[in-house]
Amino acid sequence: MSLTIGVDIGGTKILAGTVAEDGAIRATARRPTPRQDPGAVLETVADVVSELVAASTEPVEAVGAGVAGGVDAQRSRVYFAPNLRWSQVPVRALLEASTGLPVVVENDGNAAAWGEYRFGAGRGTSDMVLVTVGTGIGGGIVIGGELFRGAHGAAAEIGHVTVVRGGRSCGCGRSGCWEQYASGNALVREARELAAERRAQADLLLSLGDGTPEGISGPEVTEAARAGDPVAIEAFARVGTWLGHGLADLAAVLDPEVFVIGGGVSESGDLLLTSARQALADTLIGGSNRPAPAVRLAELANRAGLVGAADLARDRA
Repeated sequence: MSLTIGVDIGGTKILAGTVAEDGAIRATARRPTPRQDPGAVLETVADVVSELVAASTEPVEAVGAGVAGGVDAQRSRVYFAPNLRWSQVPVRALLEASTGLPVVVENDGNAAAWGEYRFGAGRGTSDMVLVTVGTGIGGGIVIGGELFRGAHGAAAEIGHVTVVRGGRSCGCGRSGCWEQYASGNALVREARELAAERRAQADLLLSLGDGTPEGISGPEVTEAARAGDPVAIEAFARVGTWLGHGLADLAAVLDPEVFVIGGGVSESGDLLLTSARQALADTLIGGSNRPAPAVRLAELANRAGLVGAADLARDRA
């Protein structure tokens, strides 16, 4: 059985692993991302690849690298990666030179979507959309069993679809983007605003922080909601409703069999998904007169990008 290496290059960590054809991870290696030195990032990637190759008792055929940024249609060059301070970086050529292995480069959301499609919650479907709900919103699209990258390799930036014209400012430079209303950051903002308005009902939520609305963070919202805090529960309901409305819009364009919801906020489970599913059902074009896409939790968690990138590398090999 052939092995490939998948690398998830994030803004804070680089996670790599050797992966078998069935999606099983044989070994992993992790390093902090040297964010202050863009050139050192690829050196670190080469180091973890070398470590995994040396530790493997089977040949490694290729490397797949997932990057949080725009990647060209040839899966070779990164157009931009803000968290890494990259612009027009020929990642494939540089990594092939330093590792001696064939390399494919992919957007991290696409890689995670492929991992879930092949080995996770999207198994057995032909049309799937992954929506990762974390600090922002990312994702990837599989249509007819193929990863959809778009004409220029820049498809599936779904978090930056405008849902409120002239709405909240977004880090992308636009305003009213979906991720400003249905992400981890949005959850914290909603919880803080509600706690400031309804302090008497937010005793538990406030006590988990420093006693002030400004001291509330994401994990505390989840903990408080699970313990029954009404303000935290409402914050989840509001964010889940925005999430469901966005899913309905995506369904109008793509009509997938399933939406797979991943990212850190998805670990809250039904706290988020109950309202998301209801909002999707309420706003789906055609309503009950048409089949609705399923909404499932991701299964591979933070390993999806690594596994997906490794599997995509088999084509390059």
